[in-house]
Order: sequence, then C-alpha cells, then structure tokens
Amino acid sequence: MLPEDQRDRLKTDHIEVVLVSPRNPLNIGAAARAMANFGFARLTVVAPYEPHWREAKSAVGAEKLLENARLSPSLAASVAASTLVVGTGTVERRKPEQTVVALPDLAPLIREELERGGRLSLVFGPEKHGLTRDDLALCHLLVEIPTDPEQPSMNLGQAVAVCLYELSSRLSSRTQAPAHLSSAAPTAAARPVSAHLDMLAEVIQQTMVASRYSPSTMAAANAQDLRLLLRRLALNDGDARRILGLFRRILWRLRHEGSVNRNHEK
Repeated sequence: MLPEDQRDRLKTDHIEVVLVSPRNPLNIGAAARAMANFGFARLTVVAPYEPHWREAKSAVGAEKLLENARLSPSLAASVAASTLVVGTGTVERRKPEQTVVALPDLAPLIREELERGGRLSLVFGPEKHGLTRDDLALCHLLVEIPTDPEQPSMNLGQAVAVCLYELSSRLSSRTQAPAHLSSAAPTAAARPVSAHLDMLAEVIQQTMVASRYSPSTMAAANAQDLRLLLRRLALNDGDARRILGLFRRILWRLRHEGSVNRNHEK
C-alpha cells in the first residue's frame, strides 16, 4: 500500500484548478504559488487577457507549475474530462441555480468523487465579475467562501489559496459530508464526464427543435438550461449513455419521418 502522503498526492493529481479569463498575470502567478504551497499541480488557464502570463514574477517557487499549465480556449473544453465541476463565488449578488456548498463542507464531497475514480475541476472566475451564468451552467456545485458581508469579494490569488488550504487540510480527514449534500456512496457508479453531459444537452436541444417543441432561436437559452438540469440530476455514466441513445433514436426518427413526409408532399 502507498504511504499516506503519496495517496494524498494521487488525490490532488485528479484535481484541476481552472482560472477563467484572468486579467492580471500577477494573480495567475499568485494562484500557482498557492497551488505549490498546498500540493496541487494541475492548472488550466482559460482565455487569459495577458499573453505573457507564464512569466508572472509572483509565481515564486511555482515557475515550473506555471510553465506546465494548460491553456484552454473555453471553460467547456477545459472541464470536458471532469466528472465533478465546482464553481467558486459569492451569492451576494446572484441567485444560484445549483446546490451551494459552504467551503468547509466541500472536502468530503470531493473525497467521495475521487474515491470512485472521478476527476474534479475547481473553477475561479475573472477578477472583475466572477463566473457568468454560462460558466456556472457547466458547474455541478457552487462553493461559497465565507467572507464578511461588508466585503464579500476576494482577490483571485487569495481565493485560490483559501480554497486549497481548506481542501489540503481536510481531504485526508474521514469527516462525512452532510446527508443533504452527499453525492453518493464511494461505491456508487461513476458520473459522466462533463463533455458527455454537454453532448446529451445538445442532442436533447436538437430533438426539441425537430419536434417543434422549441424554436431554433431558443437554442442558446435551452442549451444553458439543459446543462444546468443535467448536472442537478446527478446521473451516473451508464444512465447518461442510455438517455443519449434514446434521444438520438428519437431525433433520427423525427428527422427521417420529416424527410419522408416532405418527399410525399412533392
């Protein structure tokens, strides 16, 4: 059996820190430094504003981590292989559409996911406005950092440091998640990766258009709602595949029969 510190490292290797459109390279460097401080090594930067962000001088002791960071064109692409996507932010000025988890309650949920072979993305939004509704549509959970109501927002680097400190100090603990938050027992079937949920959302949306349930002009809004809904349902991978097959078959029949009817009308 691996020593405990190596097992913990294997856990953190399955956790990706994702920074969405960060504006200040110093914040990216500070986030990388915090990751190195607490034993996390996987960083993805989505569409950064500054092209020279890898040279941030604030990444003291984390230069290699910053050099090896992934660059992604979109949040959807960056979390495609993740089975649990956790957004971060405050609920002061937004009405969340997914489960909100207090930061101290997050580690047991992550441990459950890792123990059944899942991969996790911890997502931080831009400095100015945080994660958008489109971003949050890709998240299963929203974690809230407890801050003073007089000053709810945090610097990006500080937010990353606080979250990773909390996770690193609690992941090895056997504390159970609260019953109303627990996603599943460790032996539960694996979740589908984010990319498969997006594929299912797209096929359902196409089926809605083909059946005239919804006009094509509603495609973007439907896609956002479906992404949120599918993540709230907490499907396992097998169920998601079966539902995908069902909607593909319905869509094929709708399009095939529509084509036949149009030919007859001619």
